[in-house]
Amino acid sequence: MAENGADIGVYGLGTMGSALALNLADSGFTVAVTNRETDWIDTFVAEDASLSGKLVPAYDLQSFVRAIATPRTILFMIPSGAPMDAMIDEVLPLLEEGDTIIDGGNADFNATRRRFDKLKDTGKHFVGMGVSGGEFGARTGPSMMVGGSRHSWQQMKPMAEAIAAKFEGDPCVAHLGPDGAGHFVKTVHNGIEYADMQMIAELYGLLRDAGDWEAARIGKLFEGWTKGPLSSYLMEISGAALQATDPKTGAPMVDVILDQAGQKGTGRWTVIEALKMGQSASAIEAAVGARGWSAEKTTREAAEPLLEPGTTGFELPDAQDLEHAMLAGRILAHAQGFRILTTASETFEWDLDLARIAEIWRAGCIIRSALLDDFADAFRGELPQGHLILAPAMRTALAEALPGLRRVVAAGVGAGVALPGLSAALAWYDSIRRGRGTANLIQAQRDFFGAHGFERIDEDGKHHVDWPALCPAERDP
Repeated sequence: MAENGADIGVYGLGTMGSALALNLADSGFTVAVTNRETDWIDTFVAEDASLSGKLVPAYDLQSFVRAIATPRTILFMIPSGAPMDAMIDEVLPLLEEGDTIIDGGNADFNATRRRFDKLKDTGKHFVGMGVSGGEFGARTGPSMMVGGSRHSWQQMKPMAEAIAAKFEGDPCVAHLGPDGAGHFVKTVHNGIEYADMQMIAELYGLLRDAGDWEAARIGKLFEGWTKGPLSSYLMEISGAALQATDPKTGAPMVDVILDQAGQKGTGRWTVIEALKMGQSASAIEAAVGARGWSAEKTTREAAEPLLEPGTTGFELPDAQDLEHAMLAGRILAHAQGFRILTTASETFEWDLDLARIAEIWRAGCIIRSALLDDFADAFRGELPQGHLILAPAMRTALAEALPGLRRVVAAGVGAGVALPGLSAALAWYDSIRRGRGTANLIQAQRDFFGAHGFERIDEDGKHHVDWPALCPAERDP
């Protein structure tokens, strides 16, 4: 039996772990807390006097485990990868049947599936839980994506729903499926986040570099968009950031920030898994690539005076076209993400509820936006081929917004301003909308040089022909 009967244990008191522990305590739960470096546990526990008695410190793993009521729920907020594997090996002998380990970090879902399988015959349980919302969300209400056994979900559900963000009273947390389902959905969430951020930045770049707009003017435009269909957290903070002033120089804050962006890998994981499953994540891939290119600052500076710029005399798109371009791009990036989730659900037999996923993203998470209600409604209604962009409401929205996206992409091409995310989204849409594509020529090419065979439109089976014999005799060698 537990010595103090804590409702849950939180191991790892870094930024996210400490915020979640405080959120749990604020919500009325008793939380056992510990950290590998123990010298600042007491400082953390003493920070908020109002939570006295709700935070139970422990200074070693054994006493930490004993402090939690059985069946235990233990949330680990530590680096994914080798540290998580080492922790499982260390804590497993201390656990009892029915206990649950939760990995709340950004983990590779493949590792989560492996860890789930490792524990499934031991009587103990492993949960992979994606947490979105950053430090503020973790403290006040995150969006959480849970993958694991139903036993674990029933055990942790009251606590998870209590600390989750709420959208009109609905907790933004759900059990999405077994093993790696939660971490996979969080990975795709982050991939969509990459694409959305990139598209916003591209419109900023077009207005700055081709329209000579100052940052505050662009920020004011983005701020105005938050009152319409583009209402979202990312648009809100982008508009605010562009209107912020550097206290040191008096210049726009964004103008003194180096144009190099880092990444932690989740966007790249989305692209890798999409390609493994034969799906397109082109808008997300463009965003990942753009962050990679941003790191090559010295190359870009050397290339600028050497390479030809864009043409002059193009017409800068108006505000409505820019807004429509962002709206279309956002719909298409989400459609790619949800298509990846659909394929993963079929591949791993997860039975993901796409409408519910859209709903738990409506508050707390980074990609929360007004469109998510529309996406949830689309997934619960008529959905030809199971594809979001074929839902009636999405077809209507895209029909109105696509002309603006085309004009914005054309302006970027003419001005020599890179719009990789918006261009990729548009190209994907134009590929999807054509019943007859160009892969017939690719089949011919592959059979010509490698005898890979091809399929015909009028006969079943695989075919091969002697291509040189079918070609004109006067063909150049």
